Amino acid sequence: MKDYERYDGLGLADLVKTRAVTAKELLTAAVARIEARNPAVNAVVNRMYDRAEATIAAGLPPGPFAGVPYLLKDLGVYYTGTVTSSGSAFFRDAIADHDSEIVARLKRAGLVILGKTNTSEFGLSTSVEPKLFGPTRNPWNLEFSAGGSSGGAAAAVASGMLPVAHATDGGGSIRIPASCCGLFGLKPTRARTPLGPDFGEGWSGMGVGHAVTRSVRDSAALLDVTAGPDVGDPYWAPPPGGPYLAEVGVDPGRLRIAFTTKAWSGHPVDADCVAAVLASAKLCESLGHCVAEASPFIDEELHNKARRVVIGANTRTTLEARGKALGREPRPDDVETFTWAAAESGRELTASDYAGAIRVLHQVGRVVGRFFTRYDVLLTPTMCEPPYKLGVLSMSGNDPQTYLQALLGTIAFTSLFNTAGNPAMSVPLHWSASGLPVGVQFAAPFGDEATLLRLGSQLEAARPWVDRRPPRH
Repeated sequence: MKDYERYDGLGLADLVKTRAVTAKELLTAAVARIEARNPAVNAVVNRMYDRAEATIAAGLPPGPFAGVPYLLKDLGVYYTGTVTSSGSAFFRDAIADHDSEIVARLKRAGLVILGKTNTSEFGLSTSVEPKLFGPTRNPWNLEFSAGGSSGGAAAAVASGMLPVAHATDGGGSIRIPASCCGLFGLKPTRARTPLGPDFGEGWSGMGVGHAVTRSVRDSAALLDVTAGPDVGDPYWAPPPGGPYLAEVGVDPGRLRIAFTTKAWSGHPVDADCVAAVLASAKLCESLGHCVAEASPFIDEELHNKARRVVIGANTRTTLEARGKALGREPRPDDVETFTWAAAESGRELTASDYAGAIRVLHQVGRVVGRFFTRYDVLLTPTMCEPPYKLGVLSMSGNDPQTYLQALLGTIAFTSLFNTAGNPAMSVPLHWSASGLPVGVQFAAPFGDEATLLRLGSQLEAARPWVDRRPPRH
């Protein structure tokens, strides 16, 4: 299928529905591109072609994505009979005996799962360079990172293997790879999509699953098929007013858009990232929105300390659970250097430490919530810098404290909305002089993906990015 890459996911599904192509032909096209391009970018780490063929042969449900190839991130979700390694040698033999609820929903939508994508170990890095599988490379320049922790997903979509791929986000892991690879990346509201039946929440409410996509409408349609609580969820996001896909193309009205180019942590912001925000602010103003420079006040030192407590505690729990399954204690050589350091910090915590950290995170959420009583949207850089070279964020090659400081710089704008739970999207509206994508982030009030999808589709129409392809596409 020569024109496979012209279409987004819904476009491919329409071809199947009208019998212009078959699901098998789409699978063949996706497999051909994975086999041709993966040696360069290392996006796909687990191929499931035979199983995908069997899925098609058994008959696909008549969902909105019937016949569309799809890749799962190798972290946070389970697919019966397959390994979820979480990018870690410690989990390289962890075979699932059930489907996660979100996987079941994706299958009911008609998506054909044909593999899994590379991720940093336990999602603890914004660059995908696990010792288990090796680094994922940015299709725009192979010396650079594709971002993380959903870098494998983003590299797969950016390189044209397929138009949509599963991703998760606990500190920026959808938005950062989308920014690095020139894609649209929406992090939904906290608890918008389920993590069950294995988890009630990810990283104490900071983690959520969704996708990276080429088009805004694919992101909306995927959210329609995955959103909503699972049985027994501890809490869930407020229900939307209607289908998310119906929001695409709707006039967002005159929005009150605040913008800032200053990181709450004080990290320096690259001139390209500043330029991206200022140009995007002007674009929004030209579209009729009311744009003003403003930002919530965040004590980022306190915020990051609380996040480290939560992530350390969760990392320790993950290692202990795996050790119990294997019948032995976890060892430092089971995982990467920074992972072990995070787990050790978790081992030393008290219950009071954890409860205090949760209280701080809740206070941060209140500050963000109050800010959005005055503004409809906040525009920021997605990252403090354009894509960085591979090796800068190696979880094993750096001293843990040195690595941590570098990591905090990459999530300086994104992690706030994991803490507060607000929806946020990275939109590919800028490229650096060297040809690397530079995304900008838009965040909205808790539960209001609709505004982001309306604005995102308006920006997509005003400044199209679909035809911007990496040189190795």
